Amino acid sequence: MKVDGSLLVDDPADAGPAAKRLEEAGYDGAFSFEGQHDPFLPLVVAAQQTERLELATAIAIGFARNPMTLANIGYDMQLLSKGRFILGLGSQIRPHIQKRFSMEWSRPAARMREMVLAIRAIWDCWQNDSKLDFQGEFYSHTLMTPVFNPGPNPHGRPRIFAAGVGPKMTEAVGEVADGFFVHPFHTAESVRDLTLPALERGFAKSGRRREDFEIS
Repeated sequence: MKVDGSLLVDDPADAGPAAKRLEEAGYDGAFSFEGQHDPFLPLVVAAQQTERLELATAIAIGFARNPMTLANIGYDMQLLSKGRFILGLGSQIRPHIQKRFSMEWSRPAARMREMVLAIRAIWDCWQNDSKLDFQGEFYSHTLMTPVFNPGPNPHGRPRIFAAGVGPKMTEAVGEVADGFFVHPFHTAESVRDLTLPALERGFAKSGRRREDFEIS
């Protein structure tokens, strides 16, 4: 089991000292949250003042962005943190996506599944010099010229975690992501009776084992 601490700061500059205190206290990881501030900037500061701490967005709102922008920032965070970054994504709910971010909302579980696959396809292009040819229902990425290709990341690709509540989203996360964020509003019974079975259905679709996956 790992223990994480929060980096919920009023000023992103405070995330560095806060993360350092967590690391010195023996925490395994630290996470930011998309609330009053962008979730990535505090982790940039934290990465520069820590050496061991895993750093995760828990969560960044995926549907407020697109796979290419998330691939870029995730790849750079992995480089800056020397392999300690986890790209944590969540869907948020329809009113926020449509009314706050002015973005499209439809079939969130299927969209999140495809978003993760699209990000991975972009990273594969950069990491392995493969042709970028991702064409899905929601996202299409087919152009990558050399000037925009950062090349292989010496620390590999980041892990992707995603959050879910309902069975469809949870199953999708179990199918394609590296880890799952349990919603703060949960019970032991709901995790046992709803979350874990949905994740297992996702594992079965992708042929993976529970041991290959993290639950936060």
